[in-house]
Amino acid sequence: MSSSTLNAERHNCYDIVITMGDPAGIGPEIICRALDAMSAAERATAMVVGDPAIYRRAAASIGAKLEFVPLEQVERGEDCVAIGVVDVPEGVNIPDGRVSAGAGDMAFRCVQKAVELVQAGRARVIVTAPLNKAALHEAGHHYDGHTGMLASLTGAPSSFMLLASETLSTLHVSTHVSLRGAIDRVTPERIIATVEAGQAHLVALGMREPRIAVAGLNPHCGEGGIFGDEDSRCIAPAVEHLRERGFDVSGPISADTVFYRASKGEFDLVIAQYHDQGHIPVKLIAFDTTVNVSLGLPLQRTSVDHGTAFDIAWQGKADATNMGSAIAYARRLASGAKP
Repeated sequence: MSSSTLNAERHNCYDIVITMGDPAGIGPEIICRALDAMSAAERATAMVVGDPAIYRRAAASIGAKLEFVPLEQVERGEDCVAIGVVDVPEGVNIPDGRVSAGAGDMAFRCVQKAVELVQAGRARVIVTAPLNKAALHEAGHHYDGHTGMLASLTGAPSSFMLLASETLSTLHVSTHVSLRGAIDRVTPERIIATVEAGQAHLVALGMREPRIAVAGLNPHCGEGGIFGDEDSRCIAPAVEHLRERGFDVSGPISADTVFYRASKGEFDLVIAQYHDQGHIPVKLIAFDTTVNVSLGLPLQRTSVDHGTAFDIAWQGKADATNMGSAIAYARRLASGAKP
């Protein structure tokens, strides 16, 4: 890539913008490991958000020679990492590997900054490092995680969590709610909206006719009403409605078989009715490479599918494999998002 092309990429729109996550966790380290593994051309299409001092410390801790330069100061052809600066406020202490309001506030402000950059046309896809919900709440930001936060920041009425891997992908009707609350969310309207979001996403990635399976809620899909009527009363009518509209969708299919069938290639996507129903099979099959993708938002976002790992934070032990997968998926989305 020529220096003029590098400059054009840097000063117009970056493919991805990576948020720091909770600075007390492993986010800064795995970001630096991923950046260090990139070529200069790849770094020219990526920027980060956060405190430069934290990133420099993380880079030094893993022996990476990375230069972080404020976005507005990046020069033509410069092999560096552009950064949207979000400074730690003066006097705020962020202890390593511990929950703190300062860390929670930094995680929130980094996401907020990334949203602003995308909305301003400076970046195409957000990649998020992990945050800690307790720290987020301690800082006064009462969200259920990144997905709810992004929905609030963008004014989206709702959003959906996709867990994507090469072997099995699941999209969730509900995520961070109680099991009792999840049952209440199994409505025809929500199931239809979830399938529509999944279909649109797969088509955008180049899949012409996605094959989608909808998991049942109750054991054996209710066994004719013996174990509950949600499958026949809510899920089946939604599936029939979608099939009448031309969707290649099947269900409800008992959850004890549908994920196996999908992993063997029968379906491209499984609609899970609640958090653990979808998370457990995907993480069992592809724990290190599963990517968390937010659908239904007016912007695109991918994320690692793991937490802040406070127990190993700032010890040089964190594995950046999942961050690499999240970045690779984001680049796929960015290539389709380019004007």
